[in-house]
Amino acid sequence: MKIKISDDFNLEKIIYSGQCFRPYYYDGIGRFTFQNHILYVEFLGDCTYDFSCSKEEFESIWSSYFDLDRDYASIRKKAKDIFLKNAASFSQGIRILKQDKFETLISFIISQRKSIPAIRGSVEKLCEMYGEKTTVGEDSFYAFPTPEALAKASDSDLASCGLGYRVPYILDASIKVASGEYNLEALDNLSDDELFSALKEIKGVGDKVANCVMLFAYARTSRAPVDTWIQKIMDTYYSGNNPFPQYKDAAGIMQQYAFYYIQNHKI
Repeated sequence: MKIKISDDFNLEKIIYSGQCFRPYYYDGIGRFTFQNHILYVEFLGDCTYDFSCSKEEFESIWSSYFDLDRDYASIRKKAKDIFLKNAASFSQGIRILKQDKFETLISFIISQRKSIPAIRGSVEKLCEMYGEKTTVGEDSFYAFPTPEALAKASDSDLASCGLGYRVPYILDASIKVASGEYNLEALDNLSDDELFSALKEIKGVGDKVANCVMLFAYARTSRAPVDTWIQKIMDTYYSGNNPFPQYKDAAGIMQQYAFYYIQNHKI
């Protein structure tokens, strides 16, 4: 189906902004997955995109996934200082994806002390080993593993995915989600502070991972995760201070502009 998106929307920037590890971009087409759904999006010109899904699936999954009800152009223009003005301008087109909660939790546990290509590699190996294979036309993909599938994983198989010291964290989280001890959907009803505290009760989840999960799976856009790159920005341009909280509900969006910009303009 064809969708007109007049607001900021750039497939390549969204995919390579550091917030997701499974989507990829090739020949002008973005491929996205959500649980056992796969979506291809092609830019046709004149703010028009071809979404390879039904209207019902678009409305039930992909509209909220791409945060299409939020006006990113107006947010981008609220940047207050030179660095963030430049970052927002360069990063125009990025949107915050609302990803699957379990996939995001496990992916960001994996992300600690890993480069983005290494994270992508580990996540794909995990999917190939424990995810359900689905074929769409000539394309095949593995869905992200369910909590139940990962809960049965062996230490050695997980280690073969390059997960290292994260193996017990992934197993612990998977077992507790599969058993219902951690109800990730129920956490949606918590306030930001309550959600942050609840996520940090999960082994291997510190401040940065909790904020990433909140931003990229729970759409809590007031959260601005601080990793080594963001810390470098704060130290270099803001005398060690954090510039993002002043943007309140747009803090996480501004953080993504800054993160994408610095990845392409290394300090």
